[in-house]
Amino acid sequence: MSSRSSKNKSGKGKRTGQGRSSLTAGKTPKSADASRLALLYSRYYEGKMQTIPKVPITSLNDFSIWYTPGVAAVSLAVARNQDLSFEYTNRWNNICILTDGSRVLGLGDIGPAGSLPVMEGKSLIYKFLGGVDAIPLPISAHEPSQMIDLAAFIQPAFGAIHLEDISSPKCFEILDSLREKLEIPVWHDDQQGTAGVTLAALLNSLILTNRKLDDARIVLFGAGAANIASARLMVAAGVPAGNLIVVDSKGILFPGREDMDHMMLSNKWKYELALTTNKERLSGNVDVAARGADALVAASTPGPNVLAPSTLRNMNKNAILFALSNPVPEIWPDAAKKAGVRIVATGRSDFPNQVNNSLLFPSIMRGVLDVRSRAIPDEAIVVAAQELAKYTRDEGTLSDEHILPTMMDLEIYPIVASAVGEKCVKMGLARKTLGRSQIEEIARRVIERSRKMVLSLQESHLIEPLPRDKRG
Repeated sequence: MSSRSSKNKSGKGKRTGQGRSSLTAGKTPKSADASRLALLYSRYYEGKMQTIPKVPITSLNDFSIWYTPGVAAVSLAVARNQDLSFEYTNRWNNICILTDGSRVLGLGDIGPAGSLPVMEGKSLIYKFLGGVDAIPLPISAHEPSQMIDLAAFIQPAFGAIHLEDISSPKCFEILDSLREKLEIPVWHDDQQGTAGVTLAALLNSLILTNRKLDDARIVLFGAGAANIASARLMVAAGVPAGNLIVVDSKGILFPGREDMDHMMLSNKWKYELALTTNKERLSGNVDVAARGADALVAASTPGPNVLAPSTLRNMNKNAILFALSNPVPEIWPDAAKKAGVRIVATGRSDFPNQVNNSLLFPSIMRGVLDVRSRAIPDEAIVVAAQELAKYTRDEGTLSDEHILPTMMDLEIYPIVASAVGEKCVKMGLARKTLGRSQIEEIARRVIERSRKMVLSLQESHLIEPLPRDKRG
């Protein structure tokens, strides 16, 4: 039985372990201030991540155990049984964040060196929220085959590989190929992470508006990595494919579009959506698609005038809008509300309902690593999304302006990790057969130890306090 919660006298669930009190909710800096401080602090700290030992070193004799001659026995054992590398080394908790820098945030193709600060930031989130040791690895690669080959070559060093900021459509080919070839999980956050947290937000939004998943009419505005993966995951969760309408820069996808032959050759993933979605065979632009829609998920280009209020007025009553482009959503939330939309979510933390990948990827990776899974199946991502959505309902905080937890809700990470790990065990993908309560206990221990380490280094000033500039 899971140790998820205990009850206080008021009857409200009180989470055990790490909770909101572990972090202080500070004021969100304005975009310009955040950029200025990021430059200042990055130069001061000379990067965000480092490596430290996890074994004691008390004398010169210790090196004979941790290195030569003692290490030879460990190497021979692993050579005889490669799965022992997950037990005798840190491989079980090491992941690689692999990118070519071809689509970084909203910055575009800025190259591998330009992507490194982002990959370090991802590593920081992994360590603090998921207890995962993530190594940033931007590479100078231009062809999908180069990234596929390199990932296969470095597989023995890692428990999983995280793909990041790779342009579409090559990101689909890389992910699909590696999921087939490798014996460790492969995750692409721009696809699976965005799709997972979008699904979680949709589940709760449908509950608030008294709709059912298998009956909702959903428009996906934008046909890049995020929405193509969201379509796939929504179908896996129970949305009929025909109830989805996908709109790209040329209009609604449907089998009769004149560019179908080109699409079949250049982007087979979008081509398949054109065949399977849009049961009414609508054609035209997003205005046509939005008529009578229950929800619109926009992951297109930064706004704020990409979606017009007139488009949203034609949606059904109590409409749902996710405007996920960063740094500026496709339409400002107040404009969407004035157009009649009931629930609005964005990718930003300074508006209600932030749809943030960080709510999922640390815990999903924690779960697959702890059971030594060979893959991250879509079924596990659906379970993670369902658990994330359920957390808000269990806490009694579900509302039009609070459809998901925030990164401050630290309790979600071991809970979601345990659900993911359990699913991988049930699907026969795990090297370690553990029950859900065991997986949650391990996740709590690993995450709490990681946070305590970081906080201890801060308190002892081994991680130096933030510097003050002339503006304070």
